[in-house]
Amino acid sequence: MDWTRYRFRSLWALPAPPARVYDALERAEDYPRWWRQVREVNRVDSATAVIRVRSLLPYDLTFTAREVRRDAAAGVLEIAMAGDIDGWARWTVTADGSGALARYDQVVQVDKPLLRRFAVPGRPVFRLNHRLMMRAGRRGLAAYLQAV
Repeated sequence: MDWTRYRFRSLWALPAPPARVYDALERAEDYPRWWRQVREVNRVDSATAVIRVRSLLPYDLTFTAREVRRDAAAGVLEIAMAGDIDGWARWTVTADGSGALARYDQVVQVDKPLLRRFAVPGRPVFRLNHRLMMRAGRRGLAAYLQAV
């Protein structure tokens, strides 16, 4: 088993129509407004940004996100990631009753030296850190969608 490789899935039930959720998720530069763990999003061009995130643990992850797929009709947003983490992430937004379900899938290899050094003993803590970040993101996006 490669202890530096992670596969994550999160499901966010949100109180807004799928099109509104998709619109919010496709504007990565606005993430810091509603997702406090996304500290910075700096656009390089229309399809690329440098993103810095930090959850509960005292370390930042910085990576370049490059758009791979943007398909509003299918509700899919996908990026390739390179930097402290390498891999991909995908949002899939679908209808869910009167709201939407945003499914987040991510497969990454951790390249940040500190995280690689503590890959085995730190793995449960790193997974918890990610789960807390995703929970805060869901709450932040739900509040943002209700406010706008």
